Amino acid sequence: MLKRTSSSEGTRDRILHAAIAEFSQRGYSGARIQAICRKSRANPRMIYHYFGGKDQLYVAVLEHVLGELRAEELKLDFEHVGPVEGMMQLFDFTYDHFGQHPELIHILSGENLLRARFLKKSSRTPVVASPLIAMITELLARGEKAKLFRREIDPLQLYVAMVGFAYFHRSNAHTLSVIFKSDILGDDWQAEHKRYAKEMMLGFLGPAPHKT
Repeated sequence: MLKRTSSSEGTRDRILHAAIAEFSQRGYSGARIQAICRKSRANPRMIYHYFGGKDQLYVAVLEHVLGELRAEELKLDFEHVGPVEGMMQLFDFTYDHFGQHPELIHILSGENLLRARFLKKSSRTPVVASPLIAMITELLARGEKAKLFRREIDPLQLYVAMVGFAYFHRSNAHTLSVIFKSDILGDDWQAEHKRYAKEMMLGFLGPAPHKT
């Protein structure tokens, strides 16, 4: 029984990871079940058995790539560092995670073109997002109390700004590279962009100057 369960989980994981690659490369409309079958060494019946169909498999892919991001975020230890260090730890993780997972960028970009049609069908995604906002809220409260952060920063606005620094230039790297004749995905450009982004984030978080 244990062997069968392990084998079933292995088959499901192979299908899921093959689907991540296929949807990342071709988007929802261009992805083909037969291609996923070839990559995962599975047959169509297995896909329908484990996931129910192409739509449900795509939702599972969205949940997986976003769930990985959230799971790693929640491993960050903010309790034993100061609020500034904690916020920069979150920034570094977010920036690096998007750089290490281009499939996340491709899949999110495709789902945005679909106006989040499939993400709306997920019951898991809103649940896994809530603890992160609570963690940022707690960091902001500590920083404000210590007079290290400005007052009344909205945690969701702040997180969306962090993701913007990590996501926008990568999701538009090919067009930006041509327009500005720069290698946006090059190591040197990436390192400099991260440094600028961190300085801007720190500048925003800091206490607002007193008005005279």
